[in-house]
Amino acid sequence: MTDQAQLLPGTLDLLILKAVSLGPLHGYGVLLRIHQITGQALLVEQGALYPALFRLLRQGLLKAKWGVSENNRRAKFYELTAAGKKRLRAEADGWNRLAAAIATALAATAEEL
Repeated sequence: MTDQAQLLPGTLDLLILKAVSLGPLHGYGVLLRIHQITGQALLVEQGALYPALFRLLRQGLLKAKWGVSENNRRAKFYELTAAGKKRLRAEADGWNRLAAAIATALAATAEEL
């Protein structure tokens, strides 16, 4: 059994947008940032990350430019666009409402019904 949680469908895009909202990142940096901001609870595999980054670029939620990584390698750095910031706010609000509703349901007792 692992301590890492399973990523729910539809959450990868939200996590990428959040990670990139904290500052420009190259692909591998996005993986590390997600791992960091989730308290090491989530580890995204590269095979899932790069198609998601491409999809977010195509949707206009991210923009990318080439730069040099901390280990002196050429890398594509991702940043949020205005549309990406708007989507992040909307998605975060939706997930927060869902999480609160689920927490309320899980806290329910037979006596309260």
